[in-house]
Amino acid sequence: MTSKKVIELFYDVVSPYSWLGFEVMCRYRNVWNIELKLRPAFLGGIMQGSGNKPPGLVPNKFMYMTKDLQRLGEYFNVPLKAPSDPFEAMFQKGSLSAMRFVAAVQESETSGNKQVEQVSRELWRRIWNEDKDITEPASLTEAAIKAGLSDSKIKEVLELSTSQEIKDKLKSTTQDALDHGAFGFPLLVCHVNGKTEMFFGSDRFELMAHCIGEKWLGPQPEKPAAKL
Repeated sequence: MTSKKVIELFYDVVSPYSWLGFEVMCRYRNVWNIELKLRPAFLGGIMQGSGNKPPGLVPNKFMYMTKDLQRLGEYFNVPLKAPSDPFEAMFQKGSLSAMRFVAAVQESETSGNKQVEQVSRELWRRIWNEDKDITEPASLTEAAIKAGLSDSKIKEVLELSTSQEIKDKLKSTTQDALDHGAFGFPLLVCHVNGKTEMFFGSDRFELMAHCIGEKWLGPQPEKPAAKL
């Protein structure tokens, strides 16, 4: 049996394009011969470390992005809906506490990525569908409850998320992404036959599939193709 190809997905829940990449890769992990590794990181650290400028700070890019996300949400079947004040949500409030929380969930999970996957999804849903906060402990608690975490587990993770251990873990993962050449998210790092290929964004899946020897079946691979 051929060994599985490893794909690392670096993401931040403040990034709507990361949500698209996240859902697609979760759908493909049972279609392609891959091992998907979720790598929650901090987009603010990526922007600072790479010297990049968020597209939302360029007026024309921001206007395009608003329309683009609506179309992409429909295409990828991800319920994207921009918050009422995207600038406040993305740049003033940010995602540092949320990503420390996600990192803490991952650190405390004993096997697999089920809990970190569900918590990440609920945080994306809050900011990019329900126009809700993701920075306050009560907000993180609500997301964790919807993700199926117990009250005791949520208390444990909230405490862990403020520890130096988790702060260092998030910094380390963010630095790993920078070391791979990151300048934004999502970042997909593919390890195949001793070689590493890096892909940025949510519009490189077809190319990525070609490079790793897999077949791109569209954003919903398990959905039956329409017959002509």
